[in-house]
Amino acid sequence: MTSSIRLALTLAISLALLPAAFAAPPTKTGKTDKGNVLTDAKGMSLYTFDKDGDSKSACNGPCATNWPVLKAEASDAAADGYTVITRDDGSKQWAYKGKPLYTFAKDTKPGDVTGDGFLNGAWHLAMP
Repeated sequence: MTSSIRLALTLAISLALLPAAFAAPPTKTGKTDKGNVLTDAKGMSLYTFDKDGDSKSACNGPCATNWPVLKAEASDAAADGYTVITRDDGSKQWAYKGKPLYTFAKDTKPGDVTGDGFLNGAWHLAMP
């Protein structure tokens, strides 16, 4: 095999592996009345909860029914400030800068921010 073919093959393999090395973030940025916020793939606003610990969710049971988690798969990899945390039930959830991410069940359409300030200010919009 000539050195130019070997180089071309090495480059092709490197480029094929590049997307795996730099996973896309699990969120998007959306515009709301309160400014730009992180959103899920459907454009729904994401929130953080003051009672969560660093990379630990305190929102379980009925709380997680009202505040659905931004689910991650076991195979998902950390990307640009995002990490995958393990919840009490063993499922996976995305966190941004150590803060677990949630949607709010009462938000009905992209751009809704009805959960911001909920529970005496414990819930906050997740900002990019």
